[in-house]
Amino acid sequence: MDNFELINALVLISNFVLIPALSYGSQLALATLSLTIIYGVLRFSNFAQADWMSFGTMTTILFTWYLQSLGITGGFLPTALIALPFAIIVTALFCLLIDRSVYSFYRKKKSPPIVLMIVSVGVMFILQAIVRFVIGPNDRKFFDGEKFIVHALDFKDYFGLSEGLTIKSTQLITLIVAIIAMVSLFYFLQRTKMGKSMRAYSNNEDLALLSGINPERVVLITWVIASALITTAGVLYGLDKSFKPFTYFNLLLPMFAAAIVGGIGSPIGAVIGGYVIAFSEITLTYAYKKFFIYLLPESLEPSGLMQILSTDYKFAISFIILVIVLIVRPTGIVRGKII
Repeated sequence: MDNFELINALVLISNFVLIPALSYGSQLALATLSLTIIYGVLRFSNFAQADWMSFGTMTTILFTWYLQSLGITGGFLPTALIALPFAIIVTALFCLLIDRSVYSFYRKKKSPPIVLMIVSVGVMFILQAIVRFVIGPNDRKFFDGEKFIVHALDFKDYFGLSEGLTIKSTQLITLIVAIIAMVSLFYFLQRTKMGKSMRAYSNNEDLALLSGINPERVVLITWVIASALITTAGVLYGLDKSFKPFTYFNLLLPMFAAAIVGGIGSPIGAVIGGYVIAFSEITLTYAYKKFFIYLLPESLEPSGLMQILSTDYKFAISFIILVIVLIVRPTGIVRGKII
């Protein structure tokens, strides 16, 4: 094996495993952070999370189409990034409406978390119906702007390799936006007065009330932050792939798996769990035949696909990891305080 074969193998694995997993992991981490914030502050598991994600993305698509009809675009960047702040506002207002009309009733009655969880299932079906009624069940591609930052052919020609590195603009945008969102959230929770109030409310609601913390304001800010995170995650996922409501519903299991694997209620755990699930799904379903052909002598080249699991089992991987973690380490990777 010469150096070129090794480089070809590394480029190949970067194209199909490392870069896609990093991008998907960033999207999943943001979505799981939203789920974790709700659980940490409001103390219930929101089963409407994936369809809430779908609703926020749908709203972004509608604003994107409207801006494009006015001749407003993002140039080399997706127009959806311009539409995103407006979509976050609409999604947050809609979530506050649902909270005031549904969740607040059970919260004031001091209903147990299981009741709120069941109520969230009802909200999930409502959101599914709204999204399918407004935009339909079909694939919607809303990406515009520059598609690639690094082209495979240009990379191959420049370095004289058999494999060409490809980096999509959506992958770089996802990573940059995710880092900004995560850093901003952690700074907000650790350094701002409102963030500290949310943490105090999460740790001990009665003591927080005695300290003069306004619970209604905490609930409002929680929904706004969670809306911003889940809408951003949904838009980044849709730009990277495409928008289809049922696909977003399939992300519910990976979200919960990431939250539990990382450590339920822990923001840092949510980020770690998101990347663990993403890398596990992609690394276990990739066919490594060509990768090993580059690395091994011709006599040892594999004849099969060298694939651990079929891509049909992609979402089952989340469930398998979830079960293993619950048996081996029920507290998750990060053990500690909620929020």
